Order: sequence, then C-alpha cells, then structure tokens
Amino acid sequence: MITAQEQVRQIKHGVAELINEAELLKKIERSIKENKPLVIKLGLDPTAPDIHLGHTVPLRKLRLFQEFGHQVVIVIGGFTARIGDPSGKSVTRPPLTKEQVLENAATYKTQIFKVLDKDKTIVRDNSEWLESMNFADVLRLAGSYTVARMMERDDFNKRFKEGRPIGVHEFLYPLMQGQDSVALHADVEFGGTDQTFNLLMGRHLQEQNEQEPQIVITMPLLEGLDGVQKMSKSLGNYIGIDEAPKEMYGKAMSIPDELMMRYFMLVTDMSIEEQEEMTVRLQSGELHPRDAKMLLARTIVRLYHGEEAALEAEAEFKRVFQQRALPTDIPEFVMEKPSDTVFVPQFCTDLGLTSSNGEARRSIKAGAFKVNGEKYTEENLALEDNMIVQVGKRKFVKIKFN
Repeated sequence: MITAQEQVRQIKHGVAELINEAELLKKIERSIKENKPLVIKLGLDPTAPDIHLGHTVPLRKLRLFQEFGHQVVIVIGGFTARIGDPSGKSVTRPPLTKEQVLENAATYKTQIFKVLDKDKTIVRDNSEWLESMNFADVLRLAGSYTVARMMERDDFNKRFKEGRPIGVHEFLYPLMQGQDSVALHADVEFGGTDQTFNLLMGRHLQEQNEQEPQIVITMPLLEGLDGVQKMSKSLGNYIGIDEAPKEMYGKAMSIPDELMMRYFMLVTDMSIEEQEEMTVRLQSGELHPRDAKMLLARTIVRLYHGEEAALEAEAEFKRVFQQRALPTDIPEFVMEKPSDTVFVPQFCTDLGLTSSNGEARRSIKAGAFKVNGEKYTEENLALEDNMIVQVGKRKFVKIKFN
C-alpha cells in the first residue's frame, strides 16, 4: 500500500496549483482507511477531435491516480460544448451542434485510452444531468453566484473593460461545470491554469449542496515545439498522439534543450527520482543533451506505439539525420513528364510538402528546399525521373514519370 504522504508527493510534482494539499492528504488518508477510492474528475469539451501531447498533461496525472487505486471519471461536455466556454478567449466561442459533439466525443474516447487505463475509467456525458434541468432549476443555480463575483474572472473582466460583448449564457458555463462536480460527488478535479475559476466554482457549489468541497489541481500549459507558444495544432508546434512513429520521433528531436526536462515531467512516465538524476547528469555535463533528447523522443514514441516502433523510429532517425542517408520509405509521385519547368512553390503545395505557396517560398528562402540532397533556391525547376525533392528534414517525395 502506497502511503497517503507518498501519494501526495507524487501527485503534486509538476502541478501548477494545488488547492489545497492538507485537504488532499486528509481525503487520501480516509480513502485508505475506508478502502474507498477517491472520485477524480476531468471535464473535456469535445471542441477539437484530435489530441496532442499538450492535452495529455492532465491525463498523465490522472493515470497516476489510477495506479494509486482511485476512480477516474472523464466528463465529456456533451451539453456544455453546445454553449461554449470562453476560457482564455477574447471572444465568445461558437457553440457546436449535437452531431459535432457526438462525433468529436467518439474520437476523444478512443484517444484518451492511449494514456488512461480503460478498465479504471468511467466516461460520463454531462447531458445526463444538465439536459433534464428545468428553468426553475437553472434559476436556482444562477442564484447561487453573483454577477460581481463572476466578473472577477479574468477573461470576462477584460472583455467588459474593452467593450467586447459577453453573452448572459456564458455566465452559466462555470455554474454548469460546477454542477458536474455536484452530480458526481467529485473529490478532486483537474484542469489547465486557464480553468481555475471554473474549478473553484465546483468547490463553491459542493459546499452549497452540503458536500465536502473538491480538491482543485491545475496543470501547466505545455509549450510547443517553438518553445514559446502553448502547444496548438493551429500554430503547427504540436506532436499529435496519433502521428506516425517516425514523424513523432523527428518532431520530439526538435524540442528546445531547455524544455527537455519539462517534457519528461509533464508528458512521460519517467519517475521523479529518474528526472532528478537526469537533471544532475545534464548539469554536470556527464549526459549530452542530444542523448537525453533521443531518450525523450524514444519514450514519447514508446508510450503511443510501443517499444519496437520507438526503436525503429530511432534507428531511422540516426540513419537519415546522423548518417545523412535517405529515408527507406520515400513516397512516390507518379506524373507525366512536363514539357517545361514547374513553379516550385505551387509544386511543393501540390505534393503536400508545404501547406501553401507562401510556406514553400519561405522554405526556399531558408534553404530548406532540396533536390537530390542539395539546396535549391530557384522558384522554377526542371523535373527529372527519380528526382527526390525535400522540404525540411522529414518531408521527401520521389518523382516518377509514366
């Protein structure tokens, strides 16, 4: 049996905020004494169907709770996603249709179990208890909080001062999230640092309903591959958990050195003791940052594709980038031999090497476009059979004539 003190030590490692530690220790001690698992809640509004490493930060901590024997409940916001939480946004988030919610939720359910233990996870939809509320119920819920307190939320306050619109329905979102905690009798709720207000609402409503208030744990937002902005698909600085092993490994190798240990802490299963030992070895120069990063890349791939795939991805990376060899699985593009040169920016976009002509031009200017391994800086190119064109370090296409 893992002691309550040891559970708390591991749980609080890497969190942004814990409200509060003494209450958490007390809950875990009672859980052990009564042999009754705590209810650990994470709400997910299925607004985006694909999960990247940034989304797994709280999921990794939930997995730790599962290993300690506690019950994880994932609340899919089937009802709240149709309203839209503006957390961290300067404008109202557009609501989703019920069909969009169901489609995205199905994808979420598949992906979260790449981190969580499916047999130790309950998935609930908050439509179960929110959709059945009548208008009188909603009025009673709305009456449990004041407009003045609601305006303390940073995004509401900022939008109000800037004269930006705030829908009355947006005030209901934190209340509904708090009502989820009441419905589940949650002991602990997780969220990002941009969710603190909503998580504290759960404590408030539980106390009003004569329940013991939940512990609030916020996890830091993970910086993306650029080392600056929050990991985001829209910014292109992400590692998707469904990406191919070689792509995932290559992206992980581009993580800035100064963020390596943060990634080990937030998105891997490396123990606290191993993290501390690695930090000392890096600082002393005993461990080269390149070797540490290769371990990080291998660990990330292993978590989502298995040990064999991780080793294969590492071997391919070494072969291509350390030995300057070509990948073994270059896709072919079969075409008629053109009668004239091709316009490189458009050609790269057509091949899927870049997302736009503008990106292709930037790649050419930066020296990232290559032909048969050599930098090519012109915007027109005479194609040849079996020619290999490349953008960056990981995107290759072989040209084949009919």
